[in-house]
Amino acid sequence: MHALSLPKANLKLSKKGDLIFVWCIARKKTLLLSPEEWVRQHVIHYLVNHLRVPLGLIASEYSLKINKLSRRCDIVVFSKNNNPVLLVECKSVDVALNEKIFHQIAQYNFKLSVDYLMMTNGIHHVFCKIDRANNQLIYLENLPQYDELN
Repeated sequence: MHALSLPKANLKLSKKGDLIFVWCIARKKTLLLSPEEWVRQHVIHYLVNHLRVPLGLIASEYSLKINKLSRRCDIVVFSKNNNPVLLVECKSVDVALNEKIFHQIAQYNFKLSVDYLMMTNGIHHVFCKIDRANNQLIYLENLPQYDELN
């Protein structure tokens, strides 16, 4: 797997034949290690170890319905009151972050109404805060610590 521009994560990897698996600390199960999963797992560890997000308030592959279609958000972080506060869309390293991905995360956010968004391919990251009062996006250098997300 590719080196990422995220802090090193202590992933628990296992191998069965030619397949590599990873233990997901959020979902508490072993998953096939795809290139997108590699990025997602690093982001989960970044959230827990660097932004101090309580593990129990992270949902990975969070299901929701949009126009009667089932969709899955890569990562949703909840407040201590169980309100969603951060939505993360992960792509593999070889996928460029573009307007199509932004529309995907925006569509998810019509349902969730979070204040913070993150898009990442593990190398490049886009962080935004939604300023509802002025109806605009504020691009950030980094995400704030968990206690500041609420």
